[in-house]
Amino acid sequence: MDRELYGREAVLDDGGLVARLCGLTRHGGARVAYEHGDDPPVTVFTGGRGTGKTALLKEVRNRYRGYTPLALLDCAHVEPPADHGPGWTPLTGALAELAVQFSPRVLGARPVRFPRLSLGLVAVAAIGWSREDDERARRDLQRLGPLLATVDPTRGAAAHWVGKVLAKLAATFAETAAPLAGVLAEATVETVLEEVFGRMQRSAEGWYGGYRNAGGRGKAGLQQLANDFEQGGRRRQEAEAFLVGALTEDLHHAYTGLRRGTRIGRPLLLLDNAHEPLGRQLAEPILRARSAEGRRDRLVVLAASRVRDHEALRQATRLRLPETAHRAPCPRGESVGSGILVVELTPLSPAQTRGAFDRHDPAGRTPAELPRAVHRLTGGRPLGVALLGRAAGEAPAGLKPELTPGRLLDLTVELREDSPPVPVAPALLAELLPVPRPGPYAVLAAAHDEDSARVLAHARLPSESRDGDVALRVRDRLRAEDWAASAPGSRHFVADPLLRALLLHRLRFEDGDHPRYAAWHAVHETLRRHYGPEPGPYRLHHDLALGLTEDAVTHLRATFPEPDVLGWLGRLRFVASAPYPRERGATGPDPRRAVALGQAPPDELPDGLDADGTELHLALRRLLHAVWLLTDPLALPDEEVADRLAYELRRLSGRHLSDSGSLWDAATHWPRDIRAWREPSLPPGREDGV
Repeated sequence: MDRELYGREAVLDDGGLVARLCGLTRHGGARVAYEHGDDPPVTVFTGGRGTGKTALLKEVRNRYRGYTPLALLDCAHVEPPADHGPGWTPLTGALAELAVQFSPRVLGARPVRFPRLSLGLVAVAAIGWSREDDERARRDLQRLGPLLATVDPTRGAAAHWVGKVLAKLAATFAETAAPLAGVLAEATVETVLEEVFGRMQRSAEGWYGGYRNAGGRGKAGLQQLANDFEQGGRRRQEAEAFLVGALTEDLHHAYTGLRRGTRIGRPLLLLDNAHEPLGRQLAEPILRARSAEGRRDRLVVLAASRVRDHEALRQATRLRLPETAHRAPCPRGESVGSGILVVELTPLSPAQTRGAFDRHDPAGRTPAELPRAVHRLTGGRPLGVALLGRAAGEAPAGLKPELTPGRLLDLTVELREDSPPVPVAPALLAELLPVPRPGPYAVLAAAHDEDSARVLAHARLPSESRDGDVALRVRDRLRAEDWAASAPGSRHFVADPLLRALLLHRLRFEDGDHPRYAAWHAVHETLRRHYGPEPGPYRLHHDLALGLTEDAVTHLRATFPEPDVLGWLGRLRFVASAPYPRERGATGPDPRRAVALGQAPPDELPDGLDADGTELHLALRRLLHAVWLLTDPLALPDEEVADRLAYELRRLSGRHLSDSGSLWDAATHWPRDIRAWREPSLPPGREDGV
C-alpha cells in the first residue's frame, strides 16, 4: 500500500522525477523516456530532520522493488560485525550489503550477479589473517557467503568452499616466511574462483587488470588492491573507490551482457543520510568515473542529505521539489560536482496539512482551524504534521472539539500496532533531536542567546560544565542537526518554533513535579534574575512565562507616552512571545481569552492611578493578553480576540500625542498578519514581518 506523502508527487508520480530517471512508472507499469539519456545525475534530496527524506526513499523502494534492481542503505547505521578483521570497513560492509539487496530476481529478468565485487572483497578480507588465528579467517569468509551466493547460490551458500580456502591458506603460510596481504589475497581468490565461480564468471578477474600497476593482469591487480587496502590512508581510499567501481561494473554488465535487452528500467541505489562520510565514499567514485572517464554505468543514485550546504554539493545544480515535476535539468560541466542534482524538499502547504488531518479525522470532529494551527507550529514539516494528525485522529471523542496544538502534545499516539501508545511530545522530540539526554537542551531552550544560555548552564547544569562550555556544545550539536541555534535575527537560542516548543514542553512537564513545575520555575527565575531588577523586555518575558503579568502591564503603561512607538510595539511583541505556563490536559477556554476580552477583572490595580491612568492600564492589560494568546503557536486563532486587538490598538492611537500612525497601522495590519498566520509585522504592514 502506498504511503500518503502529501506534496511529494513531483518525485513519485508516473511522470515524476524517479520515473524519468529510471525509465519506469511506479510498480513497473510502463516505460518512461529517460530525461537525461545515458547520463543520469546523482540526485540528492535535502532537508532537515522530519522533512520526509527517509519516507521518500522508502516509498521509492516500496514502489519499485521487484520491478528493477534496487538497494537502500542508511549511511549513518552500517553496523560492524562482531570481532571483524581489518578487511572490514564501513565501505566494504556497505558494498556487500548493497550487492545482496541488488541481487534478487525482478520482473522479466535474471538475478544480478556480483563476481567482480566478490573477488575484490575476498581479496581485502584476507589482509588481517594469520596462521595463529584461522578462526578469524573462517568468520570473515562466512560473512562473505551471502555475497558469493549472488555469483552461484548453490555453491556460495554452502560451507565447503570455506574449508578449502583455509586449507590453501595453511599451505601458503607454510611456504611464506613473512605473509603479505597480496600473497594471502591471491591464495584466497584462486580457491574462490575454483570452488564458487563458474567457467564464464572467472573472466571477472580480468577487470582488476585495470587497477594501478596491474598491467592488465587481474591477479596482480587483486594483489595490489589488497596491499593498498592494508597500507591505509590515500592508498586505501583508492582501493575502496575501485571496489565501488566493481559494484557498478557488475550492475552494468547485467544490462549489457549476453542477456542484454531483457531488462527494462535502471537500477536504483538509495542512500539515506548521505551527508555522512560513507555517503560520499559511495557516491564520489561513481561521479568521478562518469566525469573523468566518461563512464555510463546506468545506475540511478537517489540520496538524502540533512546538510543542505555540504561542501560536496557546491557545484551542484539546485532545484526546489515542485520544480522537478515535469523536468529537472542538470547541465553537466567539467567539475565532478556538476553531475549532482540537489532537490530541496519543500514544506507541506496548508492545504496538504489539512489533507493529512482529514485522513485521520474524516468526520471533522476536531476544530476547523486545528490543521492550520499545526501547520504554523510545524512549519509544514511532514513528520510533525503526520504525528500530530494521527494524534488528533486517535484523541478521545469528547476531547476532539477542544483540541489545540498544545493539547495534541499532551496526548499519546499509537505508532505501531504491536506496541503500546507513546506520548506525542517525547516521541516527536526523539525523532527531531536524537540525542542521548535531551534534558540540557530543554533547559537551554528557555535562553535567548549564547550569553543567557551560559547563565542557565552555570546555574542549572553545573555537572554538564565539566566537559566544557555546555551552551556552545549544545549550539554546535543543534547546528550539526540542521537546527540553527542562535540564528541571525532570532530572539531565541533555539530558533525553530517546533523544536523550541517540544523542548519547553519537556522542561515543564517532564520533571514529574506537577503542579509545582519546579524545573520550569527554576529556569525562568534564573533568567529573570539575570536580566536584573529593572523591568526590561527580557525580564518581563520571563515574568509572563512564570504567570506574572502586572509588571509587564505597568511597564507598557509607563513607556506608552514615549515618542518611539515602533520600539514600544516591538517590546510588546517580544514580551508577549513568552511561552504560556500551561496546565497539562486543561480543558475549557484559554484563561488569556477572558482577560483579552475584558471579562476577567484584575486582581489588584497599582496605587496612585487616576481614572485616565486606570483606563489605560486596563486597556494595555487586555492588549497584552490578546497578543500573547493570538501569537502562541500552541493555541488556536480566535476571531473575537483578533477583533478586540484591533479595537484596543485603534483606541490607543487616539491617546498618543506624537505617533498615532504606527498604532493605527498596527490595528489594521496586526490582525491581518495573525489571520495569515504570520508574526505581527514591524513596522506594521511590512511584508517580511521583521
